[in-house]
Amino acid sequence: MQALQSTVDAGEIAKFEAMAAEWWDENGKFKPLHMLNPCRLDYITQQIAGEFDRDLKAAKPFSGLRILDIGCGGGLLAEPMARLGADVVGADAAGRNIPVAQIHAEQSGLEIDYRHTTAEAMAEAGEEFDVVLNMEVVEHVASPIDYLTACRQLLKPGGLHICSTLNRNAKSYVMAIIGAEHVMRWLPKGTHEWSKFITPDELYALMRDAGLEPVDRKGFVFNPVSWSWKLSDRDLSVNYVTASLKPA
Repeated sequence: MQALQSTVDAGEIAKFEAMAAEWWDENGKFKPLHMLNPCRLDYITQQIAGEFDRDLKAAKPFSGLRILDIGCGGGLLAEPMARLGADVVGADAAGRNIPVAQIHAEQSGLEIDYRHTTAEAMAEAGEEFDVVLNMEVVEHVASPIDYLTACRQLLKPGGLHICSTLNRNAKSYVMAIIGAEHVMRWLPKGTHEWSKFITPDELYALMRDAGLEPVDRKGFVFNPVSWSWKLSDRDLSVNYVTASLKPA
């Protein structure tokens, strides 16, 4: 098997290294993710439960499932997956995120395997998972197709890949760049590069080229009146999420 090239973008990693200590501050630089997290979790848990025939009302519905949260940051998704009973690995190329995540997990009484590593390195090592969570990462890597190929290699046959990112259009520029970074100041200026945003059709094509089978996509829509996010079957104009499978 040909060795995988790293898709880590050093400039992108540096941005998140600088913000590492603020991961669990709900009013800090990661406020947008804290606001979005309930909506993300709703989609993720429903997709996993549906694919692996799990009852979300059970005490530990994801028991027996091995889940990778790639680009785990401070653990905003890894911790809920662990509470649901999954065997969780959280991986991040930004090394300063890992001790933040480890300390918070220990304080929360959770056992999570956090690692300073990359998708490519884990794929090279032969790691396999039932589920790969790839949330808000693909727009930050140097080569999306190589990165998604590594994600596919990390899945067991029939495994589930959940990937969210930002659409590329005029509305996403206004909302995600001007609105979130310049007006609301939810994120430091320069956190995102609009040119790296990926349209839903482009992402579907990339996933197919990487050997994944897309099965679902929905939008994350922000309501400024209720100050909350919801899932949408139709509106994928800014933030959106996809589900795909590795053929069995």
